[in-house]
Amino acid sequence: MITGSELITLVRDADFFNEMQALKKDFLKVDPAFMDLSDDDFISIILITPSIGIALANGSVSHYEEITLRRKARKLSRRSFFQKNDPLAPALKYLSYNFSEWENRFYKLIKITMHSSLKENNVVLETLKNPSSLTGDLKRDILNAPFIFVKFISFLFMEEDDDLLNERAITEVELEKIKEIGTALEIDNVPIFNAFCESFVVRSGSVID
Repeated sequence: MITGSELITLVRDADFFNEMQALKKDFLKVDPAFMDLSDDDFISIILITPSIGIALANGSVSHYEEITLRRKARKLSRRSFFQKNDPLAPALKYLSYNFSEWENRFYKLIKITMHSSLKENNVVLETLKNPSSLTGDLKRDILNAPFIFVKFISFLFMEEDDDLLNERAITEVELEKIKEIGTALEIDNVPIFNAFCESFVVRSGSVID
């Protein structure tokens, strides 16, 4: 998973920070309870937006998924863990119920920080886009892929890092949501992302709360 230290490094990009502050200003207007959200709190919410979208693909966020989302957010913003009144909880709850209103604006910020990180090294970026860089063995390809891209894929779309190397079951609507988010982030043309999507075992039905 992305750690707090890695998060700080990723968001040094000026374009991201300016866009983030503008979005945060609008978000804080929604509810006075959100005013205690720090920049790190808000960035952690941004980065778990895809997880919320995937959870909602089945119709609603289950109790288990809600706990998982909070845990992921706190891994990035540990300050909230020690606060008596955790500002992340009401913010995540609100976002889950009003997702369509904010979804694309949050994805835009993820796209900015992801692409700015990858563009810093042209060799890495070209390798990532090259279909011949794949061996046909997803596990090996993940281990050979740029570290930062694997970090993003792991955090944005999975519950735990090792899920990328294990067989993973998913509903069809969840998989379609992952592909939709990939298009929004403009990584749908990255061969290893497509191989990642094809590696899921599609199960019928929905997740039971």
